[in-house]
Amino acid sequence: MFQRRRLAAIGAVASLAGLAVAVPAATSAQTLRHSQPRIQAMPIVHAAPNSYASASGNLSYHGGTSDGSAGVIGVETAPKVYVVFWGSQWSSDPSGEAATVQAFLGKVGGSSWNNTVTQYCQGVASGSFTCSGGQPAGNPSNVLAGSWYDNGSSAPRHPTQSQLAAEAVRAAAHFGNTSVASNAGIQYVVATSHGNNMRGFGTQWCAWHSSTTSSYGDVAYTNLPYITDAGTSCGANFNGLGANAGITIVGGHEFAETETDQFPNGGWLDSSGSEIGDKCAWNSATSDQSFGGSSYPVQPLWSNAASSGSGGCVLTYP
Repeated sequence: MFQRRRLAAIGAVASLAGLAVAVPAATSAQTLRHSQPRIQAMPIVHAAPNSYASASGNLSYHGGTSDGSAGVIGVETAPKVYVVFWGSQWSSDPSGEAATVQAFLGKVGGSSWNNTVTQYCQGVASGSFTCSGGQPAGNPSNVLAGSWYDNGSSAPRHPTQSQLAAEAVRAAAHFGNTSVASNAGIQYVVATSHGNNMRGFGTQWCAWHSSTTSSYGDVAYTNLPYITDAGTSCGANFNGLGANAGITIVGGHEFAETETDQFPNGGWLDSSGSEIGDKCAWNSATSDQSFGGSSYPVQPLWSNAASSGSGGCVLTYP
């Protein structure tokens, strides 16, 4: 059984409002350490070395995380996502991010882009690079199960990890997911509003995903800041894709990573601790792709099967 453990900081470590941000040498992933489970953070644009993708080999299975009556969870075999727009500050949405996030998540399921996650699984030995006999991550259509404007009061100006985790649990209750089984395969996106983002956003990372324990079982969630607030650091006009490109580049990155590593870090990571999205973050192949008749900018995802098993960044699978 995989046990969550804290990583020792490798490379530069910067203090961040009660968190430590560990930036491993020559990697594009960042691991934030706290008393809560580990966080997997997407780097800002300039922090993603071009050589990273091939530097640490293919992804391997890390044994899953024991989640009570739900068993050992490594990937989301039947993924669903809920979005909570946290705080009364969402009365201001100058970039239209709420509509973009909902439209994208409403169409990403069943796509050839998201199908890359299906080559990863649970139910195989820790250290496995392939999935013979395992239970694969799913790619159903209609993965967006619900959205909620939690706007009865203002959200914290700069929320902490603990506050974001508590909001994810609050969302689970709102959507009626109050059992261990109901949160297996579920992820919650906690979207913060314009000008109300966690410290470190846009200077050290663009978004991150993690999990927290609760009476409803382990709850997987993403901290999705107001992406356009970071400008070019988090994807504005990346590869000439437009001022709002980062919204779906970053959102898609975290969505796919949670599908393949629901409770970090029991799922699929490489030898440096990077996930399916980290290895291809801010890749030059990032481009507009078609989802349900609409076009959205997304980055490639890492495929162990690419290049005859040597692995590589792909926009479609198989």
